[in-house]
Amino acid sequence: MRLLVFGKTGQVARELAVLCANKGIAAEFLDRSKADLTNPMACAREIAKTDADIIINAAAYTAVDKAEDDKQTARLINAASPTEMAREAARRGLPFLHISTDYVFDGSGDLPWTEDAQPNPQGVYGRTKLAGETGVQGANGPHVILRTAWVFSPFGMNFVKTMLRFGVERDELSVVNDQFGGPTSAAAIARALVDIARAFHQGKGTSGIFHFAGRPKCHWADFSDAIFRNQPNAPRIKHIPSSEYPTPAKRPANSVLDCAKIKAVFGIEQPDWRTELHKVLATLKETA
Repeated sequence: MRLLVFGKTGQVARELAVLCANKGIAAEFLDRSKADLTNPMACAREIAKTDADIIINAAAYTAVDKAEDDKQTARLINAASPTEMAREAARRGLPFLHISTDYVFDGSGDLPWTEDAQPNPQGVYGRTKLAGETGVQGANGPHVILRTAWVFSPFGMNFVKTMLRFGVERDELSVVNDQFGGPTSAAAIARALVDIARAFHQGKGTSGIFHFAGRPKCHWADFSDAIFRNQPNAPRIKHIPSSEYPTPAKRPANSVLDCAKIKAVFGIEQPDWRTELHKVLATLKETA
């Protein structure tokens, strides 16, 4: 099985690189110099000439607040390029695996979101990611759209690393306690993508949208408490409502994803984010 991966420095792409190296999976990772995500046709050309069996798009515009003012770039990277990638992959009959987000929902209610729930994104980021989903589905090729949430890893910028950095600088951190979701390690997402890719390579793949996020449900302050639970000189975590921490883009209050479908179709279990967090913290400690 040979993979072509769009993205090289992002959290999921870097975990995919580690996983593929460990498992002996041939994979080519495309950075901006080889595939500029603001140039949809250039991305499609990479698929046109590849000898890979499976295409994975692990790249995205994820600056949620910045997207509110940078609409054009977000649209190109999150919607236009994935659409052209999916069209070219479909033309060649190659399965296309694409990562999406909980932000396609409005965050209302308190029940986990299922794959057939009605999307209603509240910001530019969510709207462009939903447009990307529509483009991938519209290409009518073999595909999987993997919606996930609250991604963390030892790489790049994410909530865990931000909290640890602030924890060194401050005695108290204020964190919201009314936004709920499932923290998801990039390593777990990488494992799920490889399992799905392998299923397609074996002729057992099923196209569609699938949810994949960590368990159990928690809010950001819960997650922060877990990050610092065994840290020396940990700051105090002050639980606050979202109204005390306004942001340019509205965050979903309920980002909990129902992950029953991916287990039923691909046999992929929800990862326990507490176990995954322990691994990430251990890696960060080793590399500090």
